[in-house]
Amino acid sequence: MSKVGVMICGHGSRSQAAVDQFAVLAEKLPALLPSDWMVDYGYLEFANPVIRDGLDRLRAGGCDRIVAVPGMLFAAMHAKNDIPTVLNTYAAKHGVEISYGRELGVDPKMIAAAGERIQEAVDRANSELGAVPLEETCLVVIGRGASDPDANGNVSKIARMLWEGMGFGWCEVGYSGVTFPLVEPCLTHVAKLGYKRVIVFPYFLFTGILIDRIYGFTDQVAAAHPDIEFVKAGYLNDHAKVLETFAERVTEQLGEIVPPTCGTCKYRTQVLGFEAEVGAVQESHHHHVEGQGANAPGSNVEDCTLCADFCTGECRLEMLAHSHDHTHDHAHDHSHTHDHVHAEYPHPKHPHGPESARKK
Repeated sequence: MSKVGVMICGHGSRSQAAVDQFAVLAEKLPALLPSDWMVDYGYLEFANPVIRDGLDRLRAGGCDRIVAVPGMLFAAMHAKNDIPTVLNTYAAKHGVEISYGRELGVDPKMIAAAGERIQEAVDRANSELGAVPLEETCLVVIGRGASDPDANGNVSKIARMLWEGMGFGWCEVGYSGVTFPLVEPCLTHVAKLGYKRVIVFPYFLFTGILIDRIYGFTDQVAAAHPDIEFVKAGYLNDHAKVLETFAERVTEQLGEIVPPTCGTCKYRTQVLGFEAEVGAVQESHHHHVEGQGANAPGSNVEDCTLCADFCTGECRLEMLAHSHDHTHDHAHDHSHTHDHVHAEYPHPKHPHGPESARKK
C-alpha cells in the first residue's frame, strides 16, 4: 500500500505576513483529508521552505505517492510551467510518483467565499457610513494580473458572477500588475461613472506587497475624489470554502477520472494574440530567487528609491523592457546566464498597464 503525501505548492512572497498566512492554511488543510495522509508545503520563490524541502520531508516520512496542488487561484506561468518543472525534476531524480492537480480556479465555493468577503465590507460600510443600495454601488474586482489571458479572463468571470449574483449596479475589473488596466487607471475610470460608493475587492488569497499596492492606490484615488466612498474589502485568506476547494483539488486526483488542467492553456491551444506560445518548452526560471524572503535587497519600500508609501510596481518597467536571454544580476549576491527565452507579453506599453505606474 502506498503512503500518500500531499504537497501544497505556494508561490512565495517577500512579505513575511503572506508567508505566515499561507502556512496557516497548510496547517488547517489536514483536518479535511484522510488522517493517515501526510501534508506539507513549500514555495516556488522568495520564501522558505522551498518546494523541494517539503517533498524531502514527505519522502522522509515514508510517502511514496505524492499528490501536489498549486496553491494559487488561477493557472498562469507559475502553475503551468514553473511548478510542474520543479515537481517533474524531483520525481525523476528520486524515483517517487508525483501527480499534479488543478488550481483553485472558477469554482462555486470560491465565489461563495469571495461573496462573503464583499458582503462583510458592504455591511461595515452601511454601518459606519450609512446604507447605500447595492444597485447604487460599483464593485471593483482586482486580480493578480498575468501575461496569460486565460488567468486574466478567469478574474473577469469571477467578477461577473459576483456582480450578477449580488446585484451591484456596475462592476469593473483591474489588475495589480503585468496586464491592463492596473489599479489606478481602473479606479480613476470608475470615479467617472457616478456611483456614490465603490467596493474594492482584491481577489487574492493572502496579504503582501500587492495587497498594499491595491489599497495604496485606492487611498490615492479616494483622496482625489472625496465625494465618493471607496471601501476596501478583505482578501480571501483561510476562508472555510477556500480550504474545502483545496481539499477537493487534492482528493479528486485519486478518483477514477482525474479532471483535466488548463483547458484554455496558451501552451496547448491557440489563444488569440498568443498563438506563438503553443508548444513552448515547459521550464522554470525562478531558481535565482528561490528561498529569498522579506530581507532580500529591494524587497522593502524602505529600501526603494522609486516608491514612497507602498510598492507601485514601477521597478517592473525596467524588467519588462528586456528579454530573459541575458545575464541576471538582481543585487542578491550572484549572477548567472539564462539560456532560455520566455515569450514577451504582447501589450507591455498599454497606457493603463505597467506604464501607468511610471512617475509623471
